[in-house]
Amino acid sequence: MVKMANGGRRLRPAVDNLEGSLIRKVAETNIGRDDLIPLWFGEPDLPTPLYIKDAVVKAIADDHVFYAQNRGIPELREAIADYSENMIGRQIGVDRITASVSGMAAIMLTSEVLVDNGDNVVVVGPVWPNCKGTVFIMGGEARTAPLRADFSGQWHLDLDDIRSRCDGRTRAVFINSPGNPTGWIMEQEQQRELLEFTRERGIYLISDEVYIRLIYDRPRAPSFLDIAEPDDRVIVINSFSKTWSMTGWRLGWLTHPPDLGPDLSKLNEFNIASPTTFVQRAGVVAIREGESFVKEMVERYRCNRDLVFQRLESMGRVTLSKPEGAFYAFFKVDGMTDSVEYARKLIAETGVGLAPGRAFGEDGEGWLRLCFAAEANTLSAAMDRLDPMLS
Repeated sequence: MVKMANGGRRLRPAVDNLEGSLIRKVAETNIGRDDLIPLWFGEPDLPTPLYIKDAVVKAIADDHVFYAQNRGIPELREAIADYSENMIGRQIGVDRITASVSGMAAIMLTSEVLVDNGDNVVVVGPVWPNCKGTVFIMGGEARTAPLRADFSGQWHLDLDDIRSRCDGRTRAVFINSPGNPTGWIMEQEQQRELLEFTRERGIYLISDEVYIRLIYDRPRAPSFLDIAEPDDRVIVINSFSKTWSMTGWRLGWLTHPPDLGPDLSKLNEFNIASPTTFVQRAGVVAIREGESFVKEMVERYRCNRDLVFQRLESMGRVTLSKPEGAFYAFFKVDGMTDSVEYARKLIAETGVGLAPGRAFGEDGEGWLRLCFAAEANTLSAAMDRLDPMLS
């Protein structure tokens, strides 16, 4: 049944039935409290570097304020291709790069180009809920293939589980590695096995790699671009938000087979025309001058991760593994059956705001997410407050 709303206008059920963010529901009445330590949202706490800010000011002063090519200005696409080639060590042609207004928009574009009514996408979870939401919006079904945590909180992926969830209407498998909220990383052996399976089935492999540089035991996480051929049905999502601390700038990109370029160009045209021109100019500078910032940021978050892991591990009710990537501690709390209500209880009794695990799917229930992109003394204070309830 189609719901009637707004004076009788008809809403699509796929949109009407979208669930709002459970993180927002927990946070909304507490945002702005002076006594609260908010660790619920996932974004870098460092401001965008000054050289990027200066670049956008210069771009505006130079009148880069008009419409641009649908897939992004040539300078940005070339800079992204060069950056990708340097990182991956393989040629990535500019014909495989399309700029988007964000990583989120890139995920939406991917669903728009692949998913039709009745199709399904197999999504590895727990995962940021918007990844599934784009499939729902297009009238498809998002089927979760959950990671499993062992007794120590270490996450594991069962590739047979993914295979079993694919059928004749499966359009793609969606992977987020390094993962939000888990910090899990998909190693190359499993990547090769999954890529071979999707090749055999003729389905797409969508890889959300926005945290690829935020990793603590090597320069970057494994990428499907390491092993995929240019014409493979592989779409890799990336973003400026996390790597260069540019969440509010809204700029991302897709790396895709060359033959998808014209279709993504059309979809960008209908959605946005193109990403904001002067922001794209700043993106070029971020890529070309940002390596020292990225390395300093990763080292800072490494120290924060170790601090948070050491403190949480000592709390008797907590089970977690040390996050391998991203900037989240995702931990299980013994005896917790409703993570949304428990997150609210923590706010009321400790003044620490965390994200409920159920916000990342039913397979996240029983867990909480803490974003450790914060000052070390703030994290220490949060641990002091949480310790009495979690020990």
